[in-house]
Amino acid sequence: MPLCIPVILGTVRSDRQGIRAAHFVIRRLTERGHEAALVDPRELQLPLLDRMYKEHPRGEAPETLERLATLYRRADAFVVVSAEYNNSIPPALSNTLDYFLEEYFWRPSAICCYSAGRYGGVRAAMQLRAMLAELGTPSIPSILPIPEIGKTLSPEGEPLQPWLDRSATKFLDEVDWYAEAFRRQRAEGVPY
Repeated sequence: MPLCIPVILGTVRSDRQGIRAAHFVIRRLTERGHEAALVDPRELQLPLLDRMYKEHPRGEAPETLERLATLYRRADAFVVVSAEYNNSIPPALSNTLDYFLEEYFWRPSAICCYSAGRYGGVRAAMQLRAMLAELGTPSIPSILPIPEIGKTLSPEGEPLQPWLDRSATKFLDEVDWYAEAFRRQRAEGVPY
């Protein structure tokens, strides 16, 4: 049975490279038969967080938040695509994630991180793990780091290095396993 796995991109910069990674992940998830919608903060244009989705009276949240809430409630897992800004999480990603809480519960997350340098964004990924767990969407053990993203992925998200497909296959196999396991458990009921 196909999984619904939103891909949450974490950058709004004009020359952003993360869109390459998002396209790559979406393509690989779609090839597996999954639904993989891009959640792009540049398109969403969410203001700095003032009110979480749940803080709006029922049916009165902005339409963008209602659409995201509907998508997130259908989700079986989330893939978060994050750059590393000053060894940390991009502010657009933090802002996008913080609008929701319960909609993430009982669903795993997976981190695809990237950088222009050799570390592939892993320092941000470590901080992102703590944030995702606190939001109720714990991250799977594996991450998919993409170093030197401009040399590793084309602007359209096609791999330019042979190792990336091998790494992505292992990573997405793990995403599938956790998403299916969590979906079975959600069907049986959650602790509260």
